[in-house]
Amino acid sequence: MGIQLAHAGRKASTLAPWDDHLMAAEVEGGWRAVAPSALAFEGYPVPHALDLKEIESLVEAFGRAAQRAISAGFDVVEIHAAHGYLLHEFMSPLSNARVDEYGGRFDNRVRLMLEVVERVRSCIPDATPLFVRISATDYTDGGWDLEQSIELSTVMKTRGVDLIDVSSGGNVHGVRIPVSPGYQVPFASAIRRSAGIATSAVGLITDAVQANDVVAGGHADAVMMARELLRQPRWALSAAEALGDVIEWPRQFDRARHLRA
Repeated sequence: MGIQLAHAGRKASTLAPWDDHLMAAEVEGGWRAVAPSALAFEGYPVPHALDLKEIESLVEAFGRAAQRAISAGFDVVEIHAAHGYLLHEFMSPLSNARVDEYGGRFDNRVRLMLEVVERVRSCIPDATPLFVRISATDYTDGGWDLEQSIELSTVMKTRGVDLIDVSSGGNVHGVRIPVSPGYQVPFASAIRRSAGIATSAVGLITDAVQANDVVAGGHADAVMMARELLRQPRWALSAAEALGDVIEWPRQFDRARHLRA
């Protein structure tokens, strides 16, 4: 059982996507979001730019969260550094305008990411897999891109990260993303090949044969799903049968398959 540790950064303090308004007011539990710089994501308030002490406390907070996860019995820990959330915001020049040791050149922009990785890795058992989810590209000139993702992944491998969960986008509003089935698989494949680290592929992977081809073809080491499993909670059982690997269903489910009256 895995858990994802995340900080939404400048995208925080929101209500559920289906509510009638986006931002949570103070009476609704809202707060002023924080970010590397006082640059708002479109449609969101201007965030508070973190100072050095606040950054240090955030690294510690990730560590404490990892410790709680292990105490609660989780077997896998993933750090969410994608989709325009806090760690991604530090990594991208489009959301990080700092001029101190956390901004500017690549090594500075990924500093917080690596500090969080090292802190979390030190707070979990050596045998516990550590995953990191990244957005491989901002899809915008001058932003975070695949080349930087490969460079970061190469470094994270040496810091104890076991797998890169490869997504994309989310840090820049209104960009054109070439969405199609498996559209992010090439990113996972490039990082796997160039950084020499295990990757997972995500995004519009819904079919058993499609998912199997990603792994069997060496494009990624795993496929991760979310919405398809919400639509079909027993997807794994059906996928196994579709691939000719018939496994025994729980008796209650098997009865439901065959007795429809």
